Amino acid sequence: MIDSAAGRPRPFRFGIVAPFMPDLPTWRERVRRIAGHGYSTVLMPDFPRLQPSPGPALAVAATIADVRVGTWVYAAPLRAPWLAAWEAHSLTVLTEGRFEMGIGVGRPGIEDELRERGLPAPTPGRRLDQVRDTVLALRELDGERVRTPVAMAVIGPKARALAAEIADTVTFAMAPDEPRVTVVQRMLDFRATRDVELSMHIPVVGDSVSAFMAPPETDTSALRAADSLACLPPDPAAAADELRRRREETGVSYVVFGANAADAFAPLVAELAGR
Repeated sequence: MIDSAAGRPRPFRFGIVAPFMPDLPTWRERVRRIAGHGYSTVLMPDFPRLQPSPGPALAVAATIADVRVGTWVYAAPLRAPWLAAWEAHSLTVLTEGRFEMGIGVGRPGIEDELRERGLPAPTPGRRLDQVRDTVLALRELDGERVRTPVAMAVIGPKARALAAEIADTVTFAMAPDEPRVTVVQRMLDFRATRDVELSMHIPVVGDSVSAFMAPPETDTSALRAADSLACLPPDPAAAADELRRRREETGVSYVVFGANAADAFAPLVAELAGR
């Protein structure tokens, strides 16, 4: 999407999904390194029991380094909308406006996880309603003085339509084995009447699969054969060329990698961030 105010593509920015592993000192140092490399945002996944709750973790991350923080992404069915909105607004206040709320309807298979936790397993349509209700509650809490940016992860047409209405950033989620042409067309079909930032997450760099971003058994060779947008070459210069191509082709400007790629892609960030 073109930056309507300037008539040119949005500048690149980059985020890192930084799961809490393997221990607190290591994670703290990782947050510092991510910020030092020039990444825009430190992001936390929403995996109960496998990770600390995103809210407290991000509040801590914001005290470690001068960096934006965000959820990648809240699974809407895990929380009542008012509770997710309250936590998001609280993070905006505590980080002095450096929080971004990422939210979606939940990863594949989340129905079984909800039942295991004694929670209802709503239909996909109801989960979208939960996303809408969360954002509306957040806007009410924010009031006129602040605005928490909202990123929505979307695939289907109903989710894309809702994101066009309420999101500041739209992340085009994809199945790991989806061919490039399918995802590109989904992005090109996206229409919004507002200036919306377009984003994608890239869980695979070379043969390395990022934790909490794709299944560890992901077939990386099959992704390359499908020219999948879920992967990038490991060479930073080649990856930078590919990201320029993607922005020209689709308008995507906010790119998220896993923590295992943060150091290797530091030269890429130095070259492209803000440009």
